[in-house]
Amino acid sequence: MPDALTADELVALALEVSEEGMRAGELPVGAVVVRGTEVVGRAYTQERTQGRRLVHADLLAMEQADRQLGWRDRGAALVLAVTLEPCLMCLGAAMSLGVSQVYYGLEAPDDGAAGVPAVWRPTRSAMSFSRLPAVAGGFRRQECAEQFRRYAESAPDGSLRRYAESMAALPDDLVDG
Repeated sequence: MPDALTADELVALALEVSEEGMRAGELPVGAVVVRGTEVVGRAYTQERTQGRRLVHADLLAMEQADRQLGWRDRGAALVLAVTLEPCLMCLGAAMSLGVSQVYYGLEAPDDGAAGVPAVWRPTRSAMSFSRLPAVAGGFRRQECAEQFRRYAESAPDGSLRRYAESMAALPDDLVDG
């Protein structure tokens, strides 16, 4: 058995989780947190289920990993894979958890934070909370966009449907990975 999963395999796992979310009526955003080959956190976005906004898939998966690992495994090499580019809040949570790599499928041009590592210049880079993970996207991008298209077809009219339609219609030239 390999000691790590590829970025493509990790985003495939996140796609499986987002399918679960779609069946629950949620936007198709799924995430997994992995240590080596062990999934230590997995979640889908739960805005409709919980009636709240700060329940992003990646944040929920990282919270689950944090609860499972606690302080005992501080410093463990963690990887986050998500079907949609993490926002600034989720990238900050990844820093706090100590995630070393983030892989995502579909870019989020309005609120994605993948560009932050290029401009991040902490004054105390030796501090663990100052280390941004390496971020790469475009893995299984078409499958992620297809999930948004399928969601939009069955979602009731409203802001989530319009968002899903816009994500499914992103041009291919936005891909960065």
